Amino acid sequence: MTGTATVVGAGIGGLATAIGLRRAGWTVTVLERRTELERYGAAFGIHPTAQSALDRLGVGDALRDHAVPYRDAHIRTPDGRPMARLPLERIESKAGRPELLISRPYLLDALLAGLDAFGDVPLKLGERVTDVDALAAGQDLVIGADGIRSAVRTARFGDRSGPRRVGTVAWIGIADFESPVHGETWGSGRFFGLTPVEPGRTNWYATVPEATTAEELRASFAGWHDPIPRILDATDPATWIRYEMLHLYPALPSFVSADARPAPHGSTGARPVPVALVGDAAHAMTPNLGQGACTAILDADALTRALAAAPPGPAGIAGALRAYDAERRRSAQRTAFGSRTLHRFMSTERTRLRDAAVRLLPG
Repeated sequence: MTGTATVVGAGIGGLATAIGLRRAGWTVTVLERRTELERYGAAFGIHPTAQSALDRLGVGDALRDHAVPYRDAHIRTPDGRPMARLPLERIESKAGRPELLISRPYLLDALLAGLDAFGDVPLKLGERVTDVDALAAGQDLVIGADGIRSAVRTARFGDRSGPRRVGTVAWIGIADFESPVHGETWGSGRFFGLTPVEPGRTNWYATVPEATTAEELRASFAGWHDPIPRILDATDPATWIRYEMLHLYPALPSFVSADARPAPHGSTGARPVPVALVGDAAHAMTPNLGQGACTAILDADALTRALAAAPPGPAGIAGALRAYDAERRRSAQRTAFGSRTLHRFMSTERTRLRDAAVRLLPG
């Protein structure tokens, strides 16, 4: 079926959804509250399942033009001793293709190019949504892709589910040299990660209980194995990004609000326009499993496939949204729960028990 949709949010999930809808023949408008798109340079891990979804959206080749494979990484102690190997080889063996890493600006550019190729999808910046019902007038569907503080989610689902702190602060950056090692180093109450991102550069991320300045962050990892101190020294602190780690809690009972019933006979009120949530608006999670971008891409793919296959009319849209919710909600929420659980495990101060458990993982 085809229809008219407004996508609120021009991040990874919003742009991917807009592409999928337009490929299915929908008329689409994208609204973004920021006056320019965020282009900071953190690396995203793209699992093979998400790569396949991007292939279906027609942007897989653009992804691979700038992505690098992630194949060899370990979990280490602060003195550099390997405890376990990350399961990257098993992922590649099972899927027939490796995990890929790509800088956020490159993935954003690939999605923007995919959207621009249609030539008729407006992307309106500086559009802050405050009245979802007014926004929905004349639309067949509204997509909430507006992040963890989603105005669309609050308007249609209330504020019971919202951002919750996990008690740690994350920092991310990119150093202009290639690390000789990749993976994560787990200490007491803190951890540090290193991944490739493009030739000659290394993506890094760190999580600590409180560090609020660059000097405090450096002090948190002083004495840790090479090249962690060098990575921090080689990265301009002005480019570091600090954010408080949040997740969406409690889990939503549904990712969609769909009503196929017509307005009551004689009523002047309009039938509520269906709403679907994707990405962080639906299931914002801690980054410990590296699945935030992947889940948003998989949401977009599942939602647009369901709508493309639906019969025309309100009942078709409602059925497609139920199918999307059935395909994605439990899977995404399991991933979010797993990521939050892993965060607690990684950042514990009871390192002896944790490290013993990690050493039992298959190599």
